[in-house]
Amino acid sequence: MKNRLRVLRAEHDLTQAALAAALGVSRQTINAIEVGKYDPSLPLAFSIATAFDQKIEDIFEPDHTPTILITNNKET
Repeated sequence: MKNRLRVLRAEHDLTQAALAAALGVSRQTINAIEVGKYDPSLPLAFSIATAFDQKIEDIFEPDHTPTILITNNKET
């Protein structure tokens, strides 16, 4: 999953360690997210978005788009 975490952290002059402490995770977790080796859990993604006053989708972008379109086709 692509993300803007490193950019946001730099814009707010935060180290990986400082952000990790604020979120209650390890510095290694922040590094793994930034380099794309780890996708955050949904609760962690919400915490990151809240910390930067952003929407999750403004920080994280999937590597691919879904191939299935779900529609609401009701027969009457």
